[in-house]
Amino acid sequence: MSDSNTTDFTNPSTFILLGIPGLEAAHVWISIPFCAMYIIAILGNFTILFIVKREPSLHEPMYYFLCMLAIGDLVLSTSILPKTLSIFWFNSREIDFSACLTQMYFIHCFLAMESGIIVAMALDRYVAICDPLRHSTILTNPVVAKIGLAMVLRGGMLALPYPFLARRWPYCRTNVIPHSYCEHIAVVKLACTDIRISSYYGLSVAFLVMGLDVFFIAVSYIQILMAIFSLPTKDARLKTFGTCISHLCVILASYIPALFSFLTHRFGHNVPLYFHILIANAYLLVPPMLNPIIYGVRTKQIRDRLLCFCVSTAKANPLRS
Repeated sequence: MSDSNTTDFTNPSTFILLGIPGLEAAHVWISIPFCAMYIIAILGNFTILFIVKREPSLHEPMYYFLCMLAIGDLVLSTSILPKTLSIFWFNSREIDFSACLTQMYFIHCFLAMESGIIVAMALDRYVAICDPLRHSTILTNPVVAKIGLAMVLRGGMLALPYPFLARRWPYCRTNVIPHSYCEHIAVVKLACTDIRISSYYGLSVAFLVMGLDVFFIAVSYIQILMAIFSLPTKDARLKTFGTCISHLCVILASYIPALFSFLTHRFGHNVPLYFHILIANAYLLVPPMLNPIIYGVRTKQIRDRLLCFCVSTAKANPLRS
């Protein structure tokens, strides 16, 4: 391993992930909140999927999109955290070159897919509030399935150039990645060639895709707010706006950490490296943890079904003295 940092090579068989440089002594302590967030994300998102599948009354577009978001959250958090925890707990820093590129692909694929699903959820809220009589005819099950497939294809196609470009660069300096996972820029910075194509592509996706998604969400909610404020009574306005609260919280939980990470990475040159890496982990772990909590707490239908299931389970398996 000592020679792998200096020996010339063009196709490294493995990379070495350092975890969080500068906080190596605290890796075990940092792993505690990371592991807790992952467990909450796994349990919460599987609970959402279970409840929606089990309850026929929840077989509606909003809950189908929520299930797509839950699947994306599960894949996204699972794509990084097991390896990160193996670094923290077992000092298992090596990752195969192909596995590193695969991890990179899944991260960018599901980030783009989840952003698209959040746009689809905004569309669902727009139709439900601005044209409620046609909601069931506009967002039919085949339409919802096509939207979901389009988001998956969009994410898959947009993420494909990341590992493709990273694979073609020659790596002749070092194979040590100062990160806890195979983040795109952290990997391609190791290449001993001009990587402007990779850098420009990453910026283009961030600005065009995420920017357009935020724009469409903003347009949808402007129309939604106009429709809400046109309602005759305050109670009607509050009740209608209440149906959007969960989705608005998911939007904030998804985009604010990602935007903060992007801004600190691009412009926070005086920010310590460990802070960059902590934020980069947070924007991949916090939304998967918060999304099921937000919908579980704020959505009455899911909350009621979960309580009914817990009660029925308790009655079916009473404690015996």
